[in-house]
Amino acid sequence: MKTRILALSLLLTVAFTSAFANNEIGVSQKAVNSFKSEFTHAVDVRWENSKDFAKATFKLNDQVMFAYYSEAGELLAVTRNLIAAQLPINLQSSMKKNYKDSWISDLFEVSTGDDTSYYVTLESADYTIVLKSNGAQGWSVYKKEKKNAA
Repeated sequence: MKTRILALSLLLTVAFTSAFANNEIGVSQKAVNSFKSEFTHAVDVRWENSKDFAKATFKLNDQVMFAYYSEAGELLAVTRNLIAAQLPINLQSSMKKNYKDSWISDLFEVSTGDDTSYYVTLESADYTIVLKSNGAQGWSVYKKEKKNAA
């Protein structure tokens, strides 16, 4: 009986180790090592690799986040989805004042080095608009599309 339990334990250990190792296939080892040193408490890490960068999707403090790395292991950006209440007060006020007939369909934060920007997608019956923050001071139009009348 003890032999079976030990064998099952070893089998499960090998299976889990293989599953986690396969997640990093094709991703630069420098990027993986950099991620592990910067986000030591990250859980549920999943990697995706593209031509220009590697993307780690993970949870940190119960928040889903995304980290983008160069092939050389340089952290390019960290993003996370937000709710409106998490925006700086100036940005919340400006958005409520200038876009009161719109609703938020997407909101996220992008951190690159010392710079943090916010992007919000607002929709109304007539248009979809994406705003980019100018620091914490205000918004500029990043993209605007008129909706087609059905």
